[in-house]
Amino acid sequence: MSDLVKISSIALYTAFIVYLLATLFFGATIKDRRTADTSKRNIAGNIGITLTILGFLAQLVYFITRWVAGGHAPVSNMFEFVTFLGMSLVLGFIIIYFYYRLNVLGLFALPIAMLIIAYASVFPSDLAPLVPSLQSHWLYIHVTTVSISQGILAISFVAGLIYLIRTVEQANATKKTTWLEIILYLLLSGLGFVITTTSFSIMDYNAPFLVPIEGDVITTEYHMPAIVGPKDGKLMDKNRMTPLFDIPSWFQGEDASRKLNTLIWSFSAGLIMYGLIRLFLRKRIGAGIQPLLKRISPSLIDEIVYRSVAIGFPLFTLGGLIFAAIWAQVAWDRFWGWDPKEVWALITFFFYAAFLHLRLSRGWHGEKSAWLAVIGFAIIMFNIIVVNLVLAGLHSYA
Repeated sequence: MSDLVKISSIALYTAFIVYLLATLFFGATIKDRRTADTSKRNIAGNIGITLTILGFLAQLVYFITRWVAGGHAPVSNMFEFVTFLGMSLVLGFIIIYFYYRLNVLGLFALPIAMLIIAYASVFPSDLAPLVPSLQSHWLYIHVTTVSISQGILAISFVAGLIYLIRTVEQANATKKTTWLEIILYLLLSGLGFVITTTSFSIMDYNAPFLVPIEGDVITTEYHMPAIVGPKDGKLMDKNRMTPLFDIPSWFQGEDASRKLNTLIWSFSAGLIMYGLIRLFLRKRIGAGIQPLLKRISPSLIDEIVYRSVAIGFPLFTLGGLIFAAIWAQVAWDRFWGWDPKEVWALITFFFYAAFLHLRLSRGWHGEKSAWLAVIGFAIIMFNIIVVNLVLAGLHSYA
């Protein structure tokens, strides 16, 4: 059993490294396109997609060996689900790639997949038996269908981001360029979250606080230096960083101070990376990337945005609403209960339904469609991060 777990971990790590190599080859296909040899670009693209497939197969080995070791499909906790989401995004990219043969899609899709997989690594990865409510074949049917659909919908975000970087006028700062830079900064903040949490985890950082709660005193532990401390908390280790301020009293919720502290670290790390990139480029990041995308056809990217939603939306409807309702009826004797996760799934459904309506009936093509694809991905990530980890509900076990 332990050997299978080790093989599973090695396979996942291998997949991550292979995706990184594939990204470099996809990057070579757009570097200096005015003078580069077309045949060399084709070779680089072929190597890139071959490595991507090999990485996906390695991640498939991770999935199968972990399934065998744990006795159930590895989609039952945040580590497993988010890892499978990254795998689903790569699968969506492979499918779209062989239809359109667009190398630049890999240059953007694979880093986001790697970021998602890296995000999964901050959660506990230990194998654990399923809680009673998850001991059902509907676990595999519902969760895998939702994850695959979200992976395909994520491709619409990737294509939408490429479209916006390619077409938004960068000569002067406008609302559009500002929002585009905010999107890029948030992606860097996601990377900042992974880097900071992983770094302090490697250092085994621990800062205990005594916190008074409702007449009792409990101990809470920070695993990152406390920029913001718990309300009226007392730091027990004098060698650790003293909080700059306590969390406001109106900020409620379990572990609210630690969550806010992690958020501050993530956005701060993202801001530092954003500032360094801006300093290196001496221009907005979008403006720095745009010249590399000049020969990319906006109409082709726009078509990929639409097709990704056209494929992913029905799958999400099937997995996120229909299969979810069936499982809820089996597990909780009701098909709908206004749980936060259920509500956000409904919001996601209505958003992408509106996306297709506006595109097909109102002619929202091009830039409008791209912005909607970006917003849709933000809704999906809010569901995965905030609804799963912050809001209390029946799905909080994730």
